[in-house]
Amino acid sequence: MPSLTRRQQQILDHIRREQEQAGNAPTLAEIARHFGFRSLNAVSEHLRLIRQKGFLEASTGRARSLRIVSPLQRFRQRVADIPVFGSIPAGLPQERTQEAKGCVSIDIGTLNFKPTPRTFALEVRGDSMVGKHIIEGDLVVLEHGATPKPGDVVAALIDGESTLKTFLTRNGKPYLKAENPNYPDLLPAQELVIQGVLRLVVRRAR
Repeated sequence: MPSLTRRQQQILDHIRREQEQAGNAPTLAEIARHFGFRSLNAVSEHLRLIRQKGFLEASTGRARSLRIVSPLQRFRQRVADIPVFGSIPAGLPQERTQEAKGCVSIDIGTLNFKPTPRTFALEVRGDSMVGKHIIEGDLVVLEHGATPKPGDVVAALIDGESTLKTFLTRNGKPYLKAENPNYPDLLPAQELVIQGVLRLVVRRAR
């Protein structure tokens, strides 16, 4: 999260003191008078930047509505809670499940994408993706609705059964490839539905 400038920190400290001593936040005019600003626009711009950096909240159209955001709240703003929907075999396909097992909390700053309501996670079972450094017990974070490119790792429903494999095409036809020579390629006999494209692998301490 971006840090505050010296002046922004002074304004935030003043708001905090006023809330503690007077029981409510100062108005824009009171802040301007305290710091010697000639224009309320200057105060508004400082407050806008402080809010943008996550240290302050305000209700529009209300006087004295400024509220300090606590360190815990700022931390939660940086964290995405991604639902974990059961497990997926990185091996031979198995019947799909939709069992929700909770969620995994991930610092957004460590991601190279922005999570959406369609982002979800699955726990890996099996060893067919070891060539991609995906092993049993890992959590794979996927994006539902994303269009896979050849070479992407996907969670897929192939002829009614779910699996985690690399998405490829051959002569214009899609198929799934294991990253372990002990497992065969999978060609759909009837249908291949991409349930999610891999965005991140989370390895938990063992």
